[in-house]
Amino acid sequence: MQTVSCPSCGASVQFRSHASVLAVCEYCKTTILKDEKSIRNLGKMSEVLEDYSPLQIGTSGEFGGQSFNVIGRIQLRYSAGMWNEWFVMFDDGTTAWLGDSSGLYTLTKERTGGTHLPAFHDIVPARSYAIGGKNFVAAEVRSAECIGGQGELPFQVGKGWKIHVADFRSGANFLTLDYSDVDGIVDLDQPISVTDDLSSEGKRHTANPSAPSASNESAPKIYTGQAVTLDKLKCQLLRDGDTIKEGAGKFRGKIDRLDCPSCGSNINYLPGLTAHVVCPSCHTQLDTSSPTAAVLAASDRLAQMHTTLELGAKATIAGMPYQLIGLLKRCDDENTMWTEYLLYCPRTGFLWLVETDQAWARSQVLHEWPAWSLGDTATLGAHTFTKLYDYTAKVVFAAGAFNWRVSAGDVVNVTEFENGPIKLAAEITAHEITWSQSSPVGSDQIRAWFGEQIQADKPGADADLETLSNKFIFWILAINAIPLFLSPGRTWFGVAAAVAAIYFPAKFLRRLSENAV
Repeated sequence: MQTVSCPSCGASVQFRSHASVLAVCEYCKTTILKDEKSIRNLGKMSEVLEDYSPLQIGTSGEFGGQSFNVIGRIQLRYSAGMWNEWFVMFDDGTTAWLGDSSGLYTLTKERTGGTHLPAFHDIVPARSYAIGGKNFVAAEVRSAECIGGQGELPFQVGKGWKIHVADFRSGANFLTLDYSDVDGIVDLDQPISVTDDLSSEGKRHTANPSAPSASNESAPKIYTGQAVTLDKLKCQLLRDGDTIKEGAGKFRGKIDRLDCPSCGSNINYLPGLTAHVVCPSCHTQLDTSSPTAAVLAASDRLAQMHTTLELGAKATIAGMPYQLIGLLKRCDDENTMWTEYLLYCPRTGFLWLVETDQAWARSQVLHEWPAWSLGDTATLGAHTFTKLYDYTAKVVFAAGAFNWRVSAGDVVNVTEFENGPIKLAAEITAHEITWSQSSPVGSDQIRAWFGEQIQADKPGADADLETLSNKFIFWILAINAIPLFLSPGRTWFGVAAAVAAIYFPAKFLRRLSENAV
């Protein structure tokens, strides 16, 4: 360990790893560059957005039989979201990166070697690549920019520093190719002559004569590791719930509440959890990852679509407190529509509830991927899933906060698989593929989770039966009314008693059922 004095404020700054060349002063945020002969002041490092990550500088854990400590952090933003990379040091002095993206974690170490690696702009999500003697599926291709940093880091980095990376997966195994130091890379956010066409096999055909080929590129850096969870890493000194809620979303306390800059409506969201918010009143898109919320795109005012659950609704699921932070409606090629609700729990992360005309489902993004070669089956662990459908899903309505940028008109290609009641879904775009697993949930369970916050009963057999019975009773009265009025007597007493014997017990039993739920 080496301790130096900050050239700006004089505070002590520690370099715990010999691999670290840069550190950010905890007190004045000055970026300090260390070389063999001197300590240099590189100016102020941008502050990170305090988010809902439980990790922090000083968090410890275990991986591969060794203990580690988190000693640094960079925060990165790309066109559709943001994530953290935590720099960790093991007891033997080796270092690694702990990726932290929307509650999904990966731990990787740099390794040498690797030949015949694909060119950055030739990588296609969902396609298989042989790297280091193993087959990996391309998961994501992104260009990103550093927006803040903390602690000590192994290379010089500052605001505006850009990276170009491609992530690959094989089950729980994870691999990243870092093209940041490769010449000729064009940002994915910039217009390039690429024609995207997802075929029925899920493959994208690209035509880009200006994209660099593998032959004229220098080699990217290779990082390998695994998808992990904080529990498996046995993490200690994590931020507690109160600390997260107090600090999340704040640059020195500058953001406390959010009024839509377009229509003035107060937006109910969890600051710091997501960088993208869609105003539920006017549907303006906002970027909340800076001290001042910025308007990304303004939309025309739309009538609020009816949903069974509303933004801000709270539920207790498996003993954990969740809050509904975002909702969207999507439709397929046949204009069949469904609603997806995004819930968040500080302890367990994100959870989706999906509502269709027929049923409810509970869904979560998978951190360990199934084996799929773009065919009719996918294998997850010991279970084989059979392909159900291929379809296009389009967002027609969005409101609230999300862990990626979402807006009406967004389209993804979906392939669904099933094994009994359990389903898998692969969602593919030009730059990413994600996997999720869902299981059915009864409407009575939804009511038990949310209680009186349910805005409307789920349409179903009970509602249809009640409507039919009401119509039946009405027509009985109408048909019998004519002869009763023409032939007054005591007959109408018997009819009225029969109708009452049918109607009132049915209403009483239905109320008991509702109260029991």
